[in-house]
Amino acid sequence: MSSIYLVLDMMNDLVHADGPNGKAAYGEQVRARRIIENTRRAIDKARAAKLPIGFVRVGFSPDYRECPANSPIFSGARKNGVFKLGTWGTETHPDLGQQASDFDIVKHRVSPFYGTNLEVILRTHGVRRIYCSGISTNAVVQAIVREGHDRDYEMIVLEDACCGLSTEEHEGAIKSFQRFCKLSSSTEVAFE
Repeated sequence: MSSIYLVLDMMNDLVHADGPNGKAAYGEQVRARRIIENTRRAIDKARAAKLPIGFVRVGFSPDYRECPANSPIFSGARKNGVFKLGTWGTETHPDLGQQASDFDIVKHRVSPFYGTNLEVILRTHGVRRIYCSGISTNAVVQAIVREGHDRDYEMIVLEDACCGLSTEEHEGAIKSFQRFCKLSSSTEVAFE
Protein backbone atom coordinates (compact mmCIF):
# COMPACT_ATOMS: atom_id res chain seq x y z
CA MET A 1 0.00 0.00 0.00
CA SER A 2 1.40 3.36 -1.01
CA SER A 3 1.44 6.17 1.55
CA ILE A 4 1.96 9.94 1.76
CA TYR A 5 2.62 12.36 4.63
CA LEU A 6 0.58 15.56 4.41
CA VAL A 7 1.72 18.57 6.44
CA LEU A 8 -1.33 20.78 6.90
CA ASP A 9 -1.33 24.59 7.03
CA MET A 10 2.10 24.94 8.64
CA MET A 11 2.46 28.40 7.12
CA ASN A 12 4.21 31.44 8.52
CA ASP A 13 0.92 33.35 8.96
CA LEU A 14 -0.22 30.64 11.38
CA VAL A 15 2.86 29.12 13.04
CA HIS A 16 5.92 31.38 12.70
CA ALA A 17 6.91 33.34 15.81
CA ASP A 18 7.15 36.49 13.66
CA GLY A 19 3.79 35.89 11.96
CA PRO A 20 0.46 37.46 12.92
CA ASN A 21 -0.41 34.47 15.14
CA GLY A 22 3.06 34.11 16.68
CA LYS A 23 2.23 36.12 19.79
CA ALA A 24 -1.38 34.91 19.96
CA ALA A 25 -3.06 31.64 20.94
CA TYR A 26 -1.74 29.58 18.02
CA GLY A 27 1.81 30.72 18.71
CA GLU A 28 1.50 29.77 22.36
CA GLN A 29 0.20 26.30 21.47
CA VAL A 30 2.84 25.80 18.75
CA ARG A 31 5.61 26.52 21.27
CA ALA A 32 4.05 24.65 24.20
CA ARG A 33 3.39 21.50 22.15
CA ARG A 34 6.67 21.77 20.19
CA ILE A 35 4.74 21.54 16.93
CA ILE A 36 7.57 22.71 14.64
CA GLU A 37 10.10 20.28 16.15
CA ASN A 38 7.66 17.37 16.16
CA THR A 39 6.60 18.03 12.58
CA ARG A 40 10.22 18.24 11.42
CA ARG A 41 10.96 14.92 13.18
CA ALA A 42 8.06 13.33 11.29
CA ILE A 43 9.16 14.87 7.97
CA ASP A 44 12.69 13.55 8.43
CA LYS A 45 11.36 10.07 9.23
CA ALA A 46 9.05 10.15 6.21
CA ARG A 47 11.93 11.18 3.94
CA ALA A 48 14.09 8.37 5.34
CA ALA A 49 11.26 5.93 4.56
CA LYS A 50 11.06 7.35 1.00
CA LEU A 51 7.48 8.55 1.46
CA PRO A 52 6.24 11.39 -0.71
CA ILE A 53 5.47 14.52 1.30
CA GLY A 54 2.82 17.09 0.55
CA PHE A 55 2.55 20.55 2.05
CA VAL A 56 -1.03 21.80 2.14
CA ARG A 57 -1.44 25.58 2.38
CA VAL A 58 -4.48 27.80 2.54
CA GLY A 59 -4.20 30.90 0.39
CA PHE A 60 -5.96 33.42 -1.79
CA SER A 61 -5.05 35.63 -4.73
CA PRO A 62 -3.88 39.15 -3.78
CA ASP A 63 -7.41 40.46 -4.42
CA TYR A 64 -8.95 37.58 -2.40
CA ARG A 65 -11.19 36.54 -5.32
CA GLU A 66 -11.47 32.96 -3.96
CA CYS A 67 -12.18 34.05 -0.38
CA PRO A 68 -15.80 33.37 0.62
CA ALA A 69 -17.39 36.60 1.82
CA ASN A 70 -19.79 34.92 4.24
CA SER A 71 -17.33 32.50 5.86
CA PRO A 72 -16.86 33.04 9.60
CA ILE A 73 -13.42 31.37 9.51
CA PHE A 74 -12.06 33.21 6.47
CA SER A 75 -13.78 36.60 6.79
CA GLY A 76 -10.80 38.01 8.70
CA ALA A 77 -8.26 37.05 6.02
CA ARG A 78 -9.03 39.94 3.67
CA LYS A 79 -9.47 42.41 6.54
CA ASN A 80 -6.13 41.43 8.12
CA GLY A 81 -4.21 40.85 4.88
CA VAL A 82 -3.30 37.25 5.75
CA PHE A 83 -3.28 34.06 3.65
CA LYS A 84 -2.22 36.03 0.57
CA LEU A 85 -0.49 33.77 -1.95
CA GLY A 86 2.95 34.86 -3.10
CA THR A 87 3.82 36.39 0.27
CA TRP A 88 6.00 35.22 3.16
CA GLY A 89 2.87 34.47 5.19
CA THR A 90 1.71 31.62 2.96
CA GLU A 91 5.14 30.01 2.71
CA THR A 92 5.76 26.88 4.77
CA HIS A 93 7.68 27.51 8.01
CA PRO A 94 11.38 27.43 7.01
CA ASP A 95 12.39 25.03 9.78
CA LEU A 96 10.30 22.29 8.15
CA GLY A 97 12.67 22.01 5.20
CA GLN A 98 10.21 21.91 2.32
CA GLN A 99 11.91 20.70 -0.87
CA ALA A 100 11.17 21.34 -4.54
CA SER A 101 10.27 17.65 -4.99
CA ASP A 102 7.53 17.86 -2.32
CA PHE A 103 3.93 18.29 -3.40
CA ASP A 104 2.47 21.77 -2.95
CA ILE A 105 -1.29 21.70 -2.47
CA VAL A 106 -3.00 25.10 -2.29
CA LYS A 107 -6.54 25.22 -0.97
CA HIS A 108 -9.14 27.99 -0.68
CA ARG A 109 -11.32 26.29 1.93
CA VAL A 110 -10.83 24.21 5.08
CA SER A 111 -10.73 20.79 3.39
CA PRO A 112 -7.57 19.86 1.47
CA PHE A 113 -9.75 17.82 -0.91
CA TYR A 114 -12.08 20.62 -1.96
CA GLY A 115 -11.10 22.25 -5.25
CA THR A 116 -7.43 21.15 -5.09
CA ASN A 117 -5.06 18.81 -6.90
CA LEU A 118 -4.88 16.44 -3.90
CA GLU A 119 -7.10 13.67 -5.25
CA VAL A 120 -5.19 13.62 -8.56
CA ILE A 121 -1.87 13.33 -6.68
CA LEU A 122 -3.18 10.49 -4.53
CA ARG A 123 -4.59 8.55 -7.47
CA THR A 124 -1.53 9.09 -9.66
CA HIS A 125 0.75 7.66 -6.98
CA GLY A 126 -1.57 4.85 -5.87
CA VAL A 127 -1.82 6.26 -2.33
CA ARG A 128 -4.21 4.43 0.00
CA ARG A 129 -2.75 5.55 3.37
CA ILE A 130 -2.50 9.20 4.45
CA TYR A 131 -0.38 10.26 7.40
CA CYS A 132 -1.15 13.83 8.42
CA SER A 133 -0.61 16.53 10.99
CA GLY A 134 -0.98 20.28 11.25
CA ILE A 135 -2.93 23.27 12.40
CA SER A 136 -5.57 23.39 13.42
CA THR A 137 -6.74 20.12 14.81
CA ASN A 138 -10.41 21.10 14.75
CA ALA A 139 -10.32 22.58 11.23
CA VAL A 140 -7.98 21.20 8.52
CA VAL A 141 -6.98 18.02 10.40
CA GLN A 142 -10.56 17.14 11.25
CA ALA A 143 -11.68 17.94 7.69
CA ILE A 144 -9.09 15.70 6.01
CA VAL A 145 -9.65 12.85 8.46
CA ARG A 146 -13.39 12.74 7.90
CA GLU A 147 -13.26 13.26 4.14
CA GLY A 148 -10.28 10.94 3.68
CA HIS A 149 -12.08 8.26 5.65
CA ASP A 150 -15.18 8.62 3.48
CA ARG A 151 -13.02 8.36 0.34
CA ASP A 152 -11.68 5.03 1.68
CA TYR A 153 -8.17 6.16 2.65
CA GLU A 154 -6.52 4.80 5.77
CA MET A 155 -6.00 7.91 7.89
CA ILE A 156 -3.23 8.23 10.50
CA VAL A 157 -2.90 11.43 12.55
CA LEU A 158 0.35 12.37 14.27
CA GLU A 159 -1.26 13.87 17.34
CA ASP A 160 1.84 15.54 18.80
CA ALA A 161 2.28 17.56 15.59
CA CYS A 162 -1.23 19.08 15.77
CA CYS A 163 -2.74 21.86 17.85
CA GLY A 164 -5.73 24.14 18.13
CA LEU A 165 -6.19 27.54 19.70
CA SER A 166 -6.21 25.85 23.12
CA THR A 167 -5.49 22.48 24.69
CA GLU A 168 -9.23 21.98 25.16
CA GLU A 169 -9.96 22.70 21.50
CA HIS A 170 -7.25 20.25 20.38
CA GLU A 171 -8.37 17.48 22.74
CA GLY A 172 -12.04 17.97 21.82
CA ALA A 173 -11.22 17.66 18.13
CA ILE A 174 -9.17 14.49 18.65
CA LYS A 175 -12.05 12.93 20.60
CA SER A 176 -14.53 13.85 17.87
CA PHE A 177 -12.62 12.27 14.97
CA GLN A 178 -10.55 9.45 16.46
CA ARG A 179 -13.16 6.90 15.35
CA PHE A 180 -12.26 7.72 11.74
CA CYS A 181 -8.48 7.34 11.97
CA LYS A 182 -5.55 5.85 13.82
CA LEU A 183 -3.55 8.04 16.18
CA SER A 184 0.23 8.03 16.36
CA SER A 185 2.99 10.53 17.12
CA SER A 186 6.16 11.85 15.57
CA THR A 187 8.22 9.64 17.88
CA GLU A 188 6.16 6.44 17.53
CA VAL A 189 5.21 6.52 13.85
CA ALA A 190 6.74 3.89 11.59
CA PHE A 191 6.07 5.16 8.07
CA GLU A 192 5.21 2.33 5.67
